[in-house]
Amino acid sequence: MITYDRLYIGGQWVAPAGGDALEVRSPHDRSLVGTAPHAVSADVDRAVAAARRAFEEGPWPRMSPQERSAVVERFSKLYAARAEEFAALVTSENGSPLWFTRWTHQSAVPEQTDAYLRAAAALGWEEQVGAVGEATTRLRREPVGVVAAVIPWNAPHQSALVKLVPALLAGCTVILKASPETALDALALAEVFDEAGLPEGVVSILPAGRETSEYLVAHPGVDKIAFTGSTAAGRRIASVAGEQLKRVSLELGGKSASIILEDADLTAVVAGLRALSLGNNAENCVAHTRILAPRSRYEEVVGALTAMVEGIRVGDPADPETFIGPMVRADQLQRVRSYIELGVAEGARMVTGGPETPEGLEGGYYVRPTLFADVDSSMRIAREEIFGPVLVVIPFDDEDDAVRIANDSEYGLGGGVWTADRDHGVEVARRIRTGWMTVNGATPTFDGAFGGYKSSGIGREFGAAGLAQYIEYKTIAV
Repeated sequence: MITYDRLYIGGQWVAPAGGDALEVRSPHDRSLVGTAPHAVSADVDRAVAAARRAFEEGPWPRMSPQERSAVVERFSKLYAARAEEFAALVTSENGSPLWFTRWTHQSAVPEQTDAYLRAAAALGWEEQVGAVGEATTRLRREPVGVVAAVIPWNAPHQSALVKLVPALLAGCTVILKASPETALDALALAEVFDEAGLPEGVVSILPAGRETSEYLVAHPGVDKIAFTGSTAAGRRIASVAGEQLKRVSLELGGKSASIILEDADLTAVVAGLRALSLGNNAENCVAHTRILAPRSRYEEVVGALTAMVEGIRVGDPADPETFIGPMVRADQLQRVRSYIELGVAEGARMVTGGPETPEGLEGGYYVRPTLFADVDSSMRIAREEIFGPVLVVIPFDDEDDAVRIANDSEYGLGGGVWTADRDHGVEVARRIRTGWMTVNGATPTFDGAFGGYKSSGIGREFGAAGLAQYIEYKTIAV
C-alpha cells in the first residue's frame, strides 16, 4: 500500500491544513491501493501565495526560454525512468488497462513533451515585426501568470503534463488540482518535479474533490484556468472565468462520429475502431462511439463490429492481455448501465452486451461492452456522452447524409473517416465541425492541435497551439 502524508506546495512537502485523508481503492476488487491527504481551501491559499510570489519575484519567469527548457528536459528524463512504475500505479487507481497506461506513460507523454519543447525552441519570444519610419515594433511573448490546472482521473499524467509542460515553458507558475481517484500518481508526479530542481513556488500539486476545485478556480490570485473534464463543469468554470476576466482553456466532452464510406476496407475499419472506440475502457472524451454506416453495407458493418466487441477480453486491468477493465467508480458503472437500459427503452436493437456484470467479475465495477444497432440520431444514446463501452451504429443514405448526422451534435471534439480514397477522406474530414479528425485511423502527431468545437471546449492543447494558451502578447514600439 502507498501512503502519502504530505502535500506538495510550492516545491516543499508540507503537512496538510485539513485532517481528512483520501482512500484510493481499486475499481477491480475494491482493495485499498493507498492513502493521500485531501487538500482544502487553506492549502489552496498557501499554494496560490507561493505561486504568486514565485511569479512576481522569483527567477522562473525571468529565466531565458532555453534555461526553462533545460529544466523540462531534465524532468522528462527523470519521468522516463519511472514510466513503467507510473503505468502500473494508474492502472491500480482508475482501472485503465495496462496496455493503455504503458502506451500513455512510455510513449504518449514523452512525445507530447518533446513536441512542446520543439515549439518553444522555434518560437520567437521577442522579435521585430515591422517599422514605421524610424520607429520599430517589437512583439514580445510573456507568461500569462499563475495557472490553475484542473484534471480528471481517466488519463491523469497525460492530462496534467499537457498543461504543466507548456505553462512552465512559458514561464508560468502552476497549481495542479488532481482528482481524488488518482491522488497517488499525482503526488508521485510531484516527486519527479521535486527532483528536477524547479525554483521554490513554481509547482504545487493538490489532490482534492469538487469543493476545493471550485475554490481554486475562483481564487483571485489565479490568472488562468486550464481544465479538462465534463462539459457541465466546463460551463461553470467558464462562467467564473468570465466574471473575473481570467484566461481560460477548456477540454471538454465529446460524442465522436466515425464515418464508414462504402469503399472502406471493413477489416481495417474494425481493427482501428477497437482502440479508437473502446480504448481506455471508452472512458475517453475523444472515443468514436457513434459509428455511421452506409445502408448498403449496414448489416455487414454491424456483424463485423459485433464480432469485434464480443472478442474483447474484459477483466483485471493489470493483466497485459486485458483490453477493457472496470469503470472507475460505482456511480460511473451505474451511469453506463442506465444508458444501456435507456437504449433498449428508446427502441434501439441491442446486438451484444447488456447491463449485467460479466461473469466472474462481480467484485469490481465491470460492465459488458455493448453494441446497439438500428439507432436514430435523435436517441439519447446517440447524443449524450456515456463515457463507457457503449457503441451505436447509425445508418446513412449518402455522403451528405453522413456529414449531416456527424455534425448533428452539440459536441465537436473528435471523429474519423474510413475510405479507400485517402484524398477523398480528407475532403470529408474538412466538412466535419470537430477539432480532431482521423482518416483510416491515422495517428496524429503531438505537433498538431487538440481541442474541440462547440460544447467540446475552448482553446487547444499540444505543440505550438497549446503553448500559446499560456502566453500573453506585448507590443513595444521603439
